[in-house]
Amino acid sequence: MEGGHARELSVARVLTALAQGTMNVEAAMPYSSNYTLLTSIVHDDLHLLAVYKPQRGERPLWDFPRGTLYRREAAAYLVSEALGFHLVPPTVVRDGPYGVGMVQLFIDNDEEVHLFTMLKQGGYEREIRLLCAFDCLINNADRKSGHCLQGRDGRLWAIDHGICFHVEPKLRTVLWDFVGEPLPDEVIAAFTDFRQQLDQDDRLNQALHTLLDRAEVRALRRRLNRLLEQGCYPPPGPGPHVPWPPV
Repeated sequence: MEGGHARELSVARVLTALAQGTMNVEAAMPYSSNYTLLTSIVHDDLHLLAVYKPQRGERPLWDFPRGTLYRREAAAYLVSEALGFHLVPPTVVRDGPYGVGMVQLFIDNDEEVHLFTMLKQGGYEREIRLLCAFDCLINNADRKSGHCLQGRDGRLWAIDHGICFHVEPKLRTVLWDFVGEPLPDEVIAAFTDFRQQLDQDDRLNQALHTLLDRAEVRALRRRLNRLLEQGCYPPPGPGPHVPWPPV
């Protein structure tokens, strides 16, 4: 905010503020399985709210390497941006008051609205199809309805990507509406371009290998190739395929 008026900011400036600004913890966020803090960030004349998830506050999981969830959140943002989907709020990895962790722009949202209500409301068909394809690509093991926010401007945002990118099939989602349907042309084009980026963009590859291990990056490539070869939204795999609770 500036002079009481909202101003449009470049993503680059927001990322710089998230990475370099002065952080102050404002409150613990409720209903989170991992230690999640609302923080204020000041960088020059820019004041932001952000969500901070420190590594030391991560709850150990039996099937994901310990202390890696914050990096997976950042990797999800990186992939969303590389695809041009822009579903995940700007996210960085940095040190904070409780050590290294994920810092993500806080999205002011209507707390009564989530994926189920947006499906019922209508008007989000394109974004939800992009989201479903995105989750298949990153192997999202926890797409709850409440992990989708409606910003005050009506935009759909996807959050909570700490348990993604596993090498084994782990897709668990409430969004199985499009199984067997062809991937939209927009998704095919984005996936094709992303595969080219993985082949040619050294900076993207270096960033992904900083956030994920080699086997996870190779698995990402395999899922990408499979989705392009099959050209449709895949069916559920073995094991549980809906997260609990669903919201």
